[in-house]
Amino acid sequence: MGVAKEYRSLLPYLGGIEGDPGPLDPRRLSLTSLVQFQVVSITMAFHGAAKRLSIKLCGFSGRQNSSSTCRRASWDSSLWKETPQFGLGIFLRRFSASASDQVNLIKQLRERTSAPIKDVKAALMDSNWDIELAQKELRKRGKVLASKKSSRTAAEGSLALAQNESKAAVIELNCETDFVARNEIFQLLALSLAKQALLVENSSQQVPGPFHLTPESFEDMKLNLDHPKINGETTIQNAITEVAAMMGENVRLRRGIVISTTQGVISTYLHTSPQPGLGRIAGILSLEVDGGKTQADALQRVGSELAMHVVAAKPLFLTKELVSSDALANEREILKSQAEASGKPQMAIEKMVEGRLRKYFEEVVLMEQKFIMNDSINIKTVLDNLSKEVGSSVKVGSFFRMEVGEGIQRQEDASEPVAQAV
Repeated sequence: MGVAKEYRSLLPYLGGIEGDPGPLDPRRLSLTSLVQFQVVSITMAFHGAAKRLSIKLCGFSGRQNSSSTCRRASWDSSLWKETPQFGLGIFLRRFSASASDQVNLIKQLRERTSAPIKDVKAALMDSNWDIELAQKELRKRGKVLASKKSSRTAAEGSLALAQNESKAAVIELNCETDFVARNEIFQLLALSLAKQALLVENSSQQVPGPFHLTPESFEDMKLNLDHPKINGETTIQNAITEVAAMMGENVRLRRGIVISTTQGVISTYLHTSPQPGLGRIAGILSLEVDGGKTQADALQRVGSELAMHVVAAKPLFLTKELVSSDALANEREILKSQAEASGKPQMAIEKMVEGRLRKYFEEVVLMEQKFIMNDSINIKTVLDNLSKEVGSSVKVGSFFRMEVGEGIQRQEDASEPVAQAV
């Protein structure tokens, strides 16, 4: 059907006569007829308390519109009350929302969901500018997109720390970009997960010490983020999926660790911390005191310095005895090859290897490292001095260093060492 013929077939709805249609009669303008026209412009005029609405329509049939098919309908507010049966309210809701109203709805939905403006506008249009329906639609779309993005590499993110008197927990929450890592909702999720990590029970180990957490450790736990854009109690995995949907990136809980003590203190340090409890590198260790906690201020002071040392010096082992036999054999073989290349006698080569092994221990063993606050002494001496100060023997019970993205590339290229939790 051509444009002109189609237009003539709609004359009974529009109130004109063929050849000279005249003005469109709004009382005969139904929603059925309107869907066959393209709305070109909508204007509202005010004169005192009276209102006049004008709508310019163009008939179409899949081809380019002709200006000769365009007509204008207009009616005042008194006529609206006479013609409710024609679905004018539905029409106005769908087609005649003013530009300012649409902008306000887009702004409101954007503030509620943090979704991209393109997605917000599409959801509102698909939902006939019903903001509640649009919000539900965005959540559905976001979860589907989040599942599709779950295979993408997420090496950015944040570490979050939670602590009480006898226990500290650090978790790593990853995303794809540092832009998302700075988002307040992402950071709130990370802090909430750290608090939940403190509640995880270590079923395989009843004595104090470190234990590692995986996403499975949180499977049965609930979470309530208590944020205007995302609230209500849900499972941890659902909360992560919802945040991923809002951020438009792969978001995943990668790992965590909890260190506890029964007679001592837990000390922590966060590097590159945008706010308390968050950072990109974390150092955590426990100081054990014979006979229980004494002079807590001294223990906390030195403990904080040692946690900072762990972040800066990157120790891999607590003592020489805890260096793995494989790591030691590998290092010895490398050092021996280097010494043999010098062409010196075998006895000299053995001495060179032993001397370089001591240097290796100073680099990777916490107790043998030079103290970053005073490089004239090592950590063993620091603890000896602390023991004298508090009047009881003090030792490091365990420590751990964690960095955002650490080891992710190592899954493809196994060359980056990671500190041992001891």
